[in-house]
Amino acid sequence: MALAAFVAVKERSRTITVFRSMGVAGLGVAVCTAFASGLFIVALNHATVANVLFMQAVSPIAAALLAWIALGESVTARAGVAMAVAVVGVGLMVGGPGSGGLLGVGAAAGMTLSYSVAIVITRHRRDISMTPAICLSQLLLVLVVAPLAAPASIGQHDLVFLVLLGVGQMGLGLVLFAMGARLIVASEIALITLLEVVLGPFWAWVAVSEKPALTTVVGGAVVVAAVLLQTTGTGLSRTRASARRRGSRPTPAASPPPSPSDTASGATRHRRE
Repeated sequence: MALAAFVAVKERSRTITVFRSMGVAGLGVAVCTAFASGLFIVALNHATVANVLFMQAVSPIAAALLAWIALGESVTARAGVAMAVAVVGVGLMVGGPGSGGLLGVGAAAGMTLSYSVAIVITRHRRDISMTPAICLSQLLLVLVVAPLAAPASIGQHDLVFLVLLGVGQMGLGLVLFAMGARLIVASEIALITLLEVVLGPFWAWVAVSEKPALTTVVGGAVVVAAVLLQTTGTGLSRTRASARRRGSRPTPAASPPPSPSDTASGATRHRRE
């Protein structure tokens, strides 16, 4: 509801039009984001916050690989090294405690793959606004999980937090992301969103005393290093190329869709005993 209200305020009389103009690409992003959001929740209920967020951080690198396969985009030597480093980091996390076993690892991997596909579709169809697609993704998710839900079991205390989650993080979070993405280049967006990967496990430790295993911390550090290697190199090359072409500050690149945690849940989790 918060996302629908944001789209309505932003587009005004064009609201219905922008939903209709999504086309197959927008529907693909909606389905992929719905999968990523749902699997994010499943992963959090079986693996630690650190494991899930570090796996999520691999998405830009996985998207670069998928774009090379599907769209024929070139992969630089720096990006190739970043991919290899990220695989090492993921391997350390998967083999360590707190990974959530087959279900936790599978859900986190499916989340990463789904989000990566959404990024590739967004890059391929930069001419289409994907904000309505993100709104549609959450509607699809509600329709799928509604038969499994038990609304009567939610107490007043939890209901308040669920409303704050939906309006505050999902709604306001997307609004702020969309506003900021128009002002900075894509590489800077990737670097800033790494703050979630670092701060998420910290807040989980503060709020619910969840301490990630040493292998998770080491593997996560390797993954973050891989993302930094890729994004800083991409940002530098784009800045230089833009400066040569225009002699001015580079214009923002098309922004990726929000991450699963922007559209599904916060860094802390509620584990059912």
